Amino acid sequence: MAKRVESPSSINTFKQCKRKYYYNYLAKLPTKPSIHTVRGNIAHSTLEDFYDVDVSSFSHEHHHQQFKVALQRLLLKQWGAYKEELSSLSLPKEKLQFYFEETLFMILNWCKHFLEELEQELPKHNNSILETFKAITPTREKEYRSETYSVRGFVDAIRFVGDDVYIIDYKTNSKPEIKDSIKLQLAIYCLLYEEEHGHLPKKVGVFFLREKLQMLDVDVSMVERAKREIAQIHAHTSSTENEKDYTQTVTGLCKWRTGQCDFYDTCRPHNRY
Repeated sequence: MAKRVESPSSINTFKQCKRKYYYNYLAKLPTKPSIHTVRGNIAHSTLEDFYDVDVSSFSHEHHHQQFKVALQRLLLKQWGAYKEELSSLSLPKEKLQFYFEETLFMILNWCKHFLEELEQELPKHNNSILETFKAITPTREKEYRSETYSVRGFVDAIRFVGDDVYIIDYKTNSKPEIKDSIKLQLAIYCLLYEEEHGHLPKKVGVFFLREKLQMLDVDVSMVERAKREIAQIHAHTSSTENEKDYTQTVTGLCKWRTGQCDFYDTCRPHNRY
């Protein structure tokens, strides 16, 4: 049985609940979009496009405001681009407005930190906004794929600071906590980066858009953990595609106050029927 090309998301799903993995990636049952997923895509697209903004006319006197305006315009553009997906959620108008304003808050919070970095870097580039902006522009939405490990991932931003490489992921999570699933995601990014470039990044981390950037030092143990987790999922999925071999893990993630797992009615973890 051929290996599936896994991703940090599919591997974390497997670790969370093998039955959910089966329904999602093997049975390929339909899933429902959520405002959190759609809003996350909008925020990511906004930040990705931000570094394509033409800043050649930005002035020293007004550049803070000009960057903020540019970001707000990009957010509005992306919100419009996702109009169909947002409409499919059938949320009340006031609820959509709430999520838009919350996303705007996150984007402007990110902009505050961006402007702080810009000000620190300006003297290194003759106080040129254009040259400084170019210098701090990261590599964005970079796809890495490993034939050796049959895994792939998309890195939100790769920053080059001197000879050091920083890998950064953007998240709209309500809690700014680098939990275990995120650490695994970042470890897989490190493995992919090392395989392609021949060396590890210096740091890896998450910019929680509600809060700030949190970075971790990279070491060999992170990559070794990624290899182990990838090997475990391939060992299982390459040996069976039988539903009964993908056990249920019943937790609060099956059903909660405001929602439930996409596969709750099929899985019936609480024997409701």
